[in-house]
Amino acid sequence: MGRFILVRLLQMIPLIFGITLLTFAIINLVPGSPLADLEFNPRARPEDRERIAENLGLNEPMHERYITWVGNLVQGDLGLSLQNFVPVRDRIFAVMPNTLLLTLCSTIFALVISIPLGIYSAVRRNSIFDNFTTVGSMAAFAMPSFWLAFLLLLLFGVKIREWGLPGLPTSGTYDLRGGGGFWDRAEHLILPTISLGLVQLAGWTRYIRGSMLEVIRLDYIRTAESKGLRNRAVLFGHAFRNALLPLVTLVGLSLPDLFGGAFVVETIFAWNGMGRLAVDAARQNDYTLVMGLTLMFAVLTLVSNLIADVMYAVLDPRIRFG
Repeated sequence: MGRFILVRLLQMIPLIFGITLLTFAIINLVPGSPLADLEFNPRARPEDRERIAENLGLNEPMHERYITWVGNLVQGDLGLSLQNFVPVRDRIFAVMPNTLLLTLCSTIFALVISIPLGIYSAVRRNSIFDNFTTVGSMAAFAMPSFWLAFLLLLLFGVKIREWGLPGLPTSGTYDLRGGGGFWDRAEHLILPTISLGLVQLAGWTRYIRGSMLEVIRLDYIRTAESKGLRNRAVLFGHAFRNALLPLVTLVGLSLPDLFGGAFVVETIFAWNGMGRLAVDAARQNDYTLVMGLTLMFAVLTLVSNLIADVMYAVLDPRIRFG
């Protein structure tokens, strides 16, 4: 297992190098400049803008700036935010736990519901429950996360309160008046989790159903049933264990979608995470912060895929020797 993990880590090195190159090139080739806001500021003299550009290294050739940036990255320095001159690393690490918490809760929410739905739909194929689940999954899969987020805001933030029922918090990570206790944080997490996880839930339900239908038709399942094993033992001990292997890979590949969805969901619900920080940084032309966040999202995606590969190898030892 140690050799397997080492090989995967070595394979990540060229990927990270390619990500740094693309991130730097895209950010620096888009129209605009970190000094764009100063051009219309009557208090900013041309010599002031020139001095700031010199301090930021904007007058140097792009390849030299890239080499300098990568050299600082190796030392753990992501630069300074152009808005408040706080280290980018500190700004990212301050909100990263919130994004990881939202992503983790969305994944758990999707798995906890999709697994039993998918299994029961496969066992009760073509039943009313299966048909209802199929239609519901397709409808949920077609919903954009931002549309669902606004729908939840309208329902739980406005309509339920009009009906005299207790609603749910619709913005922020905690109530500033409540001190941010466990239940306060949990309430603020409900709507963003549903918005971010529902699309994954729908897709995973259909995938689990298809995998289970494929597995329960195999010969070894019939053999286990012919031995007199209980249906529950055959279903969970044999069928689901083998159907679980592709799901591990699917969850790992779906994590980039969750990180991408965080940009929209965190902004709509004012959830203080990396996605909302990235949107605010783009609006403010904070190039160093945008580059740092883009790189960090990419690294988190690579790490999540590595974890999925390791889990796959644990469940199927043959993968380690592939």
